[in-house]
Amino acid sequence: MHKRTTILLDDEVQAAARELAHRYGCSASEAIRRSVLHHRETVMGVSPARRKKRVQVLNRLIELFEDHDIEEDIRRLKEQDEGF
Repeated sequence: MHKRTTILLDDEVQAAARELAHRYGCSASEAIRRSVLHHRETVMGVSPARRKKRVQVLNRLIELFEDHDIEEDIRRLKEQDEGF
């Protein structure tokens, strides 16, 4: 569930929010939301739920590339680049 809150920003913080919004390609409120979440992770570490999701994704990648031959891929890509 989403909740609305109101915060007052001084000129410096408002400018920073706009800069981040421009960089992220989103609204200033979304940039502030992302910044709060990022700061939380910096200070408190990644949440257990997010850590669990990362482990699941990593395990899936390992599974997908288990029998993958990277040297063969590199050889094939070099051949394509050279026009063979």
